Amino acid sequence: MREFIVEADGGSRGNPGPAGYGAVVSDAATGETLREAAEYLGVVTNNVAEYSGLLAGLRAARELDPEATVHVRMDSKLVVEQMSGRWKIKHPGIKPLAAEAARILPPGRVTYEWIPREQNKHADRLANEAMDAGVRGEVGVSPARTESRAWGRSASDSRAALDTPEARPVMPEPSGLPEPSGPPGDAAAGAARARAAAAVAGVAGADAGAGDAPAGHAPAGKAAADLRAAQAVAAPGTETAAARTPAPSATPSSGWAPADMGPPATFVLLRHGETPLTPQKRFSGSGGSDPSLSDIGREQAERTAAHLARRGTVQAIVASPLARTRETAGIVAARLGLDVAVDDGLRETDFGAWEGLTFAEVRERHPGDLNAWLSSPDAEPTGGGESFAATASRIAAARDRLTAAYAGRTVLLVTHVTPIKTFVRLALGAPPEALFRMELSAASLSAVAYYADGNASVRLFNETSHLR
Repeated sequence: MREFIVEADGGSRGNPGPAGYGAVVSDAATGETLREAAEYLGVVTNNVAEYSGLLAGLRAARELDPEATVHVRMDSKLVVEQMSGRWKIKHPGIKPLAAEAARILPPGRVTYEWIPREQNKHADRLANEAMDAGVRGEVGVSPARTESRAWGRSASDSRAALDTPEARPVMPEPSGLPEPSGPPGDAAAGAARARAAAAVAGVAGADAGAGDAPAGHAPAGKAAADLRAAQAVAAPGTETAAARTPAPSATPSSGWAPADMGPPATFVLLRHGETPLTPQKRFSGSGGSDPSLSDIGREQAERTAAHLARRGTVQAIVASPLARTRETAGIVAARLGLDVAVDDGLRETDFGAWEGLTFAEVRERHPGDLNAWLSSPDAEPTGGGESFAATASRIAAARDRLTAAYAGRTVLLVTHVTPIKTFVRLALGAPPEALFRMELSAASLSAVAYYADGNASVRLFNETSHLR
């Protein structure tokens, strides 16, 4: 399945005033610009122009490949938060635009990310060119590289154009940003939080690529239903007493003031590349040997580095102290021109006497301990290894420490299967056994965004298209 990046922007010189939008569709794997779109809208508000840019970008992506996934990047906090479902849409002129955007592609195939204005220069330039052309009275197709970029209306017919769907006249938005709503699916999220708070913290699986219990060995239970309920955004930190953060209520309290929370701290979670133990599916934690990357693992790291360089969003890199993660992080850092910080909280679980063994070997030698480990996150691997409850407490503490240190920034965390699965589980508010139902490949990318109000949003999981 192809993945596209849509960058969109819109502007109005006055609110309302002469307005235009720009949109760019690029290939997520290569960074190649596939389609540009720009149009003069006539006299509309800034928000309508921004939504018009989003609509144009999504339509262009659908025309290129109706089965593709799309990651939208915009510097409009309003559009990103409303389309992500975190803010309510109150203005009657914006509701139909948002509804139309949601219908272009299935919701599960579109994700949204806020970016600073300086990272949205391409779409911003197109929007300004459209506005300039409209003010000059130019009509028709612009000298663009693609067929989809047109100025549209002239200044003389902008008033007539206000009756068209593309340029709906609306009153200016009230001063300040709209009040954010509670997270999508508040009732389900609240139920998930209650279940998670009652459960003992931890993950319910080991490193599937380096010794984890395969999904086929997961204990039976209600995890599937819990996971469906936990798809709503849940507040991180509610799972452990050691790192508990009060969850926001579905309805803001009277003392909560509407405000721009600013960009989230976004963790791009990279599992290290393959080691000699990975294809053999042996337990490889922090308590045994510390293998380096294999030749395949180093190639995976190089491909990941090239992919992240094309995206251009990573601002800092933090790695686990183990050799395989530091080596992976070093390859990426060299390509991005960044330094690597090390955080001990990101290390893999200590699997005790199971280190270096396959799942079958552990089942043969330590069947009682293995059964206990599969049944309870408090159980430790044979020989004094680390329980998944202890791992979860450690990851929650690292999460809180790193979100405070990198507020509003995009950080690459180079770590292992158990930590990455734990970051995702805690963000979803899912029960411990949910981790048995996650597959995580070597050198895969996942992403979780953490907001100032305590909410988290899982943006990506086990993405491997950059390795092909």
